[in-house]
Amino acid sequence: MRLYLVQHGEAVSMVVDPDRPLSEQGREDIIRLSKWLEQRGVAVREIWHGGKTRARQTAELLTPLLQTGGKICQQDGLTPNDPPKGLLRSIETRRADLLVVSHMPFVARAVAAAVTGEPDRPMVHFQPGSVAGLERDDSRTWRITLLIGPGLLDSVI
Repeated sequence: MRLYLVQHGEAVSMVVDPDRPLSEQGREDIIRLSKWLEQRGVAVREIWHGGKTRARQTAELLTPLLQTGGKICQQDGLTPNDPPKGLLRSIETRRADLLVVSHMPFVARAVAAAVTGEPDRPMVHFQPGSVAGLERDDSRTWRITLLIGPGLLDSVI
């Protein structure tokens, strides 16, 4: 099983809009990320997000990665300060690949919890519009197989 953890795209400031939707740059970054992942064969059955506007909008921009019949779902437990153990427990027996759109520090803590069992151990640096790909092998061990953000996408697209 592969798990893709995406930090939502750049959002407008709270002063501009308290709901904090994606900025134009944030939308552009996620569209580029989606195209890059699609070119590499990434396809998932579901895209989960926690419901905040910027996460939902990011998930919607990633719909080209959905397999036929796939869906976007709002899920509890994916907000910035939620413990990542809930997500990891909910996918323990899952076989289908999944993409989760969330926020910092949740995405970084989820990677650390999956790989080391210690959510507060710094492992990866996320920025808006970044993705970390994890793969679980038959022994139930997770490893990082992908990490890219908007700055690197500029040099590879």
